[in-house]
Amino acid sequence: MKFACLLLATALALGSAVAQQIPVIEKRLPNGFKLLMVERHEEPRIAGGWVVKVGSANERLGITGIAHLFEHMMFKGTPTLGTKDAKRDLELIAEQERVRDLMRQEEANLRASSRRGEVGDVTKQENFTPRYRELEADFKKLMDEQRQLLVKNEFDRVYTIAGASGMNAFTSEDMTGYFITVPANKLELWCWMESERLLRPVFREFYAERDVVYEERRMRVESTPIGKFGEEFNAMFWIAHPYMWPVLGWPSDIPNISKKDADIFYALYYQPQNITLILVGDFKPDEAEAMVQRYFGRIPAGTQPPPEVTTQEPPQLAEKRMYAEAETNPQVDILWKTVGFQHHDSYPLDILQLLLSNRTGRLYKGLVLGREVATETYAQQDSRKWAGLFNIGGEAKDGKTPEEVEAAIYAELERLKTEPVPDEELQKVKNQFAALEYRKLTTNLAIFFQVLQNEGLGDWREVNESNAKLQAVTAADVQRVANTYFTKEARAVAIYTRKPGTGASGDDPDLAQLSAEQRPVIRRIVDALNSESDASKLKQQLAQMEAQAGQGDPKRQQLQKLIQKKVAERIAELEKK
Repeated sequence: MKFACLLLATALALGSAVAQQIPVIEKRLPNGFKLLMVERHEEPRIAGGWVVKVGSANERLGITGIAHLFEHMMFKGTPTLGTKDAKRDLELIAEQERVRDLMRQEEANLRASSRRGEVGDVTKQENFTPRYRELEADFKKLMDEQRQLLVKNEFDRVYTIAGASGMNAFTSEDMTGYFITVPANKLELWCWMESERLLRPVFREFYAERDVVYEERRMRVESTPIGKFGEEFNAMFWIAHPYMWPVLGWPSDIPNISKKDADIFYALYYQPQNITLILVGDFKPDEAEAMVQRYFGRIPAGTQPPPEVTTQEPPQLAEKRMYAEAETNPQVDILWKTVGFQHHDSYPLDILQLLLSNRTGRLYKGLVLGREVATETYAQQDSRKWAGLFNIGGEAKDGKTPEEVEAAIYAELERLKTEPVPDEELQKVKNQFAALEYRKLTTNLAIFFQVLQNEGLGDWREVNESNAKLQAVTAADVQRVANTYFTKEARAVAIYTRKPGTGASGDDPDLAQLSAEQRPVIRRIVDALNSESDASKLKQQLAQMEAQAGQGDPKRQQLQKLIQKKVAERIAELEKK
């Protein structure tokens, strides 16, 4: 433990001079797969997975949400996993699609009637035609028969019996990632399981799973106080770029995605040339490469390269503002368009993010401790694959308004524009990045996610090269990007005020912003925090969480941010005593 502390202290002191490097071995299979391997024998396990270079930005209107739907479908199994009778299973899928084609014809007629004003909401059952109801009943019979053949969750069960853990996936604007941790002696099982679902996927229960995805959207977006407002704000922010639609898809698109749409999407994007396989852990690279070639080499190469996103976001010429009443605390959320992954300005913007964020940053010190207009602040530079944005916001203190928080944010930004950042403050931020450079080497899974995220955005080498670029940022660079990007005409502002009649006394507004499935998790954590009386221990935990912010499964990052807030609140309570 003392040695680890000494190593970390040395890294902080010397910065990029001793920056740790992840020894990635890159190979290319003949059919197009890229294979990235990190040999690491510290633990007898392997973090394995793959990233597909496709996300919501690669969709089009009409099928938004299909990338996320595929994340679900890839767990449905193969001819040998997930069914008791593969032949009859495929026959039922074909018959289901025949009935669905007839149902889609009826749906088109219904939408035409709706446009003429003859019927109301086409999604409500009372407006369905008799023919549609008949077809719906036929489809249900086919689904019921198929359910008798299904072996639920067999994919997960096979892995679990073998000692694997943490099987999951995520979808973002730019990528779709799949991952699991397996015992070191189960690498061949991983190769067979993962190659099988790429070689011979069976999209069984397609329409039932589509309904599950729609319900996920309802719980994560429509059932939260500002979920739908956030989507509207994002759509208002982007003018032309496909980042304007949500990763979960528009609610009218999801129910209309067909299996034919899915088959075309899969063939175009889930081809070897568009997938990178990643292994981190206890194995010998030569043996692992041979095993990967044996199983993944069976998959045919794609016939045409996936298209790039070519739509570029035009310059924004005027400030945009949105005012919303919601069941949440008064707050302000501000977005500016910046730059994407590996752009030379992304590094000073990353430095600027850390100057502003966390409890040691300028926003917290200036708005929470200084002016006392806010209870919480945040800042984030989001360098995506095709474009980027900078997000700053804060929650207003009782008796203060979101506009006061907004004005205080601009005051802090004006300081950055006009006053060079002191050398000591700049070095402190760089030391924090150096600490992150050290911590990213702690576990197989942490390294895996670092490699996956950078590869999904375009270049895994950034995991080793970014620290030197960050350490080279000067105070002049920070001042320049602050003046370049934080302009009035380039920003979009969302002002949230509490909707009248909401927020009864005693309610936790933080819980109100969560989905029903997330609230019990936070309640348990709050209960545990209330029983903790050691502020120093909590400070250590908070520092670790802040250092690892943005890593891991993107689906969990919102929850992790709230957990950090609850830990910080408990620390403040203990220090007042």
